[in-house]
Amino acid sequence: MIRWILVAVLALAVGATGIWGYQEHQEKNAILVQAENTYQRSFHDLSYHMDLLHDQIGTTLAMNTRERLSPQLADIWRLTSEAHNDVGQLPLALLPFNKTEEFLSDIGDFSYNTAIRDLEKDPLSDEETKNLESLYETSGEIRDELRNVQHLVLENNLRWMDVQLALATNDQQADNTIIDGFETVEKTVEGYSEGNMGVSMTGTSKKKHEYQSLNGQNINEQQATERAQRMFEVEDPGDIRITKSGDGAEIATYSASFHKDGRDGYMDMSIKGGHPLSLIINREVKEPGISLNEGMNKAEKYLKNMGLDNMELFQSSQYDSVGVYNFLYSQDDIRMYPDSVQVKVALDNGDLLGFTSRDYFMNHQERDLPKPELSEEEAKEKVNQNVDIQEHRLAVIENDSGEEVLTHEFLGVLGNDTYRIFINAENGAEEKVEKLKGAEEKFEDAV
Repeated sequence: MIRWILVAVLALAVGATGIWGYQEHQEKNAILVQAENTYQRSFHDLSYHMDLLHDQIGTTLAMNTRERLSPQLADIWRLTSEAHNDVGQLPLALLPFNKTEEFLSDIGDFSYNTAIRDLEKDPLSDEETKNLESLYETSGEIRDELRNVQHLVLENNLRWMDVQLALATNDQQADNTIIDGFETVEKTVEGYSEGNMGVSMTGTSKKKHEYQSLNGQNINEQQATERAQRMFEVEDPGDIRITKSGDGAEIATYSASFHKDGRDGYMDMSIKGGHPLSLIINREVKEPGISLNEGMNKAEKYLKNMGLDNMELFQSSQYDSVGVYNFLYSQDDIRMYPDSVQVKVALDNGDLLGFTSRDYFMNHQERDLPKPELSEEEAKEKVNQNVDIQEHRLAVIENDSGEEVLTHEFLGVLGNDTYRIFINAENGAEEKVEKLKGAEEKFEDAV
């Protein structure tokens, strides 16, 4: 009798365990299905929003009136926010995707800042139009790659949960179609970032000024060739092609170009004084042979050779084997944000790869600076009290109206983020707040 009772109890226990296990399995499956549906929806929404974003940027390039352009730019800003949200819901935490997110941020910042200004009085400049064209081209390449991934996902019934597992386990044998597609997107955006110097500048010149700091005598074509030869480090001057800007150009320039031995370059220099305004050299950049700091020393040397003195490093970034450095002119230990120069250095051997000084020559002058009405402590009281102030200095920036203002510049930390905050030194207004981009975090493979 006892034996049968035990058998019955065991049978009930096994049955209860089976029912519990089945319920657990069903609940787990429901959670996985819900997560998969969320990932699928976010991915297809991202593809849709990138499609719209590309079309909206293209439409903007064809517009010419403030009444239509400002709402269009506001819509682009909205779409970038939605695309950001879509990316945030995908299981990409273990996949480097920061450059794509920075690209979306760049579009958002550009469209917002342009939409809120009076475009009738201050229309899009040639440089802003070129930036829009670059954004349009890159967004089109991203759209096409996402469409390709979308097609493969639908055709092969791929699951995002498998992507998450492959990323978490670093499984090279798994079907990584989706991962490969997103890595291609990242490489596409990386090309845009490097081509655009890759560093944002708060408080630098947004208005189109006359080039007020060009000095010296006009140079002829032979002199332009000799200067380009030195900058390009080309032995034979016959390899350099020189063209002169036409009538109606923003500034009279010589454009120099060359292509030889796997290297090609382009450079603009002013006819007045022969000042280099921009330079780009394209070549294969190998693995880093010098540090980011050593590259900075190279950049400083290039600036001195160009006759640009009292330049202070403001920001530096490394993009694979390329160092990008932003310098500001310093007057009486006060940073002049409108007088900016950007230098791009190859970290394999320290070669100059890029240079732009247009903001500097547009804005540079010795300024008659007023004394601050507010002391450092008075200005500090205008900063959010939750921000832990680390550094302070005076700086001249351009406000949203394009006017130069003297400010107290504070560098502070809030939580895990660092901010640069500018307080008007005359009236205490909070002119600008910028969240600084952190260094790219590298993860070692798990052992």
